[in-house]
Amino acid sequence: MLTTHIDRVDLNLLTPLVALLEERQVSRAAARVGLSQPAMSRALQRLRRVLDDPLLVRDPDGFRLTARAQDIYDQLTTVVPLLQHLLSPNDFDPSQSSAPINLAGSDYAVQTFGPAICRQVRTQSPATAVRFHNLRLDGIIDQIRSGAVDIGLYGGDLPPDLQAETLFVEDFVCVLAHDHPLAGAAGITLDDYLRHPHIVIDTADGRQTAVDRPLAALGRPRDAAVTVPYHSSALALLPGTDLIATLPARLRAGWDRDDTLRALPAPMEVATLPYQMIWNRVFDTDHRHAWLRGIVRAAAG
Repeated sequence: MLTTHIDRVDLNLLTPLVALLEERQVSRAAARVGLSQPAMSRALQRLRRVLDDPLLVRDPDGFRLTARAQDIYDQLTTVVPLLQHLLSPNDFDPSQSSAPINLAGSDYAVQTFGPAICRQVRTQSPATAVRFHNLRLDGIIDQIRSGAVDIGLYGGDLPPDLQAETLFVEDFVCVLAHDHPLAGAAGITLDDYLRHPHIVIDTADGRQTAVDRPLAALGRPRDAAVTVPYHSSALALLPGTDLIATLPARLRAGWDRDDTLRALPAPMEVATLPYQMIWNRVFDTDHRHAWLRGIVRAAAG
């Protein structure tokens, strides 16, 4: 096995390299890996010498990756998880672990089974920090591939190189004002549903993918009158309007005790959502990751 180039590189620079390429900013990268900003700046200078490339260059919006840095990052998304798996201990004792857990999900995931995840982790692994990340699918997929995020919590399609397990099938309900024209109906047909304006929860690219994807397949998009980044923020916008918010039923506590709101079953075309946890396949047999998947599985159940 030839190691000509590896022998001249300090492999301790790998962690700062990944942080710099993902954060694209020295201070954020330093905070992420627990280094001081001067130490991270020195690491960047060493990396620039070793790789013979500036890696990060300024532009009007801050910093961007050079072409060489982007090529390195693309390769690291495969290499780093393999190294983590190779070098991790074969046995895992959660009570002795302090490695942080990184989960990505929407506010829906954090509200519905985030509390159970935190309780179980605090009970079984008190020194382990739990970090929830925003679910922006374009970035999260790369972070799962690189190992920066352990598990994504997601309802929708995913790339074939990632592993997935369906945790449950969620029901959708339509939440609307108590004096909405449809408030007294037993249910909502698709025609009635599309006749009114909607609050859309932006889960990816300005769309609520689990709702808007099946409607797009039918050639019947809805009127997105209001778009919000969080499920919970939709409820306050409904009273006094003819808007409809299509929300997962597990958020029921948000409207059950509110006399200004009504909830009806969603049209059958958007009635359910298979909800999944997704992860990098290289961790399938990793003991720590298997423990974490068990925590998530139990919390979601």
